Amino acid sequence: MRCTRHGPNRKGRDYVVGDVHGQYAQLMEALERVDFDVARDRLFCVGDLVDRGEASLACLALALEPWCFAVMGNHEQMAITALAEGGGMAWDLWQRNGGNWVFLDGVEEARSTMNAARPHLPLAREICAGQRRLGVVHADPPDDWGQIEQTPAEHLLWSRRRFRRDSGGSLDSTRVEGVDAVVVGHTIVEAPLWLGNVLHLDTGACAGGRLTLAAVDDILDAIP
Repeated sequence: MRCTRHGPNRKGRDYVVGDVHGQYAQLMEALERVDFDVARDRLFCVGDLVDRGEASLACLALALEPWCFAVMGNHEQMAITALAEGGGMAWDLWQRNGGNWVFLDGVEEARSTMNAARPHLPLAREICAGQRRLGVVHADPPDDWGQIEQTPAEHLLWSRRRFRRDSGGSLDSTRVEGVDAVVVGHTIVEAPLWLGNVLHLDTGACAGGRLTLAAVDDILDAIP
């Protein structure tokens, strides 16, 4: 299954966080500000837990926590391929895109943690909040959420279609059918940005920006 579905959280609150990229301290500070309770609350991550930050291994290990639910990002995909091949073009690509943390933590430790985390990184997640549903993917959802299982992984992990301006200079605000809203990361924005019913939440924690954490109920209440 490409998409893992989650029922309502009847014990606590649900949150979604943008691309973490090894910024473990920033994430812990953000969770502390909302009094996140690991016994009751759930954290959903839009992917790219790793790369560009020195605490990438610690962030990757979050995928193994019972309260943390991440999706696969293109940086996890690059790391998986590079660690499996151990060199060559895949390794060079990963290193050019922030994989140098592997030398701090060790290749074998990184490979072991990634192998453990990989089964916990589906391409998509769906969160039920009462009568409303929120999708989570890394880059770009299909136009109809009902097609999530058939959508190519490349699209879900790499696409920036919504930022390709049309002839009028506008961003793509096509709404995703079959779900109330979708949260994505992948493309850095100055502030959380709605394009249709798709919320872009990567505010550049690894690039001098900040890490954005948002409550699921607040996201669903703010759908334009």
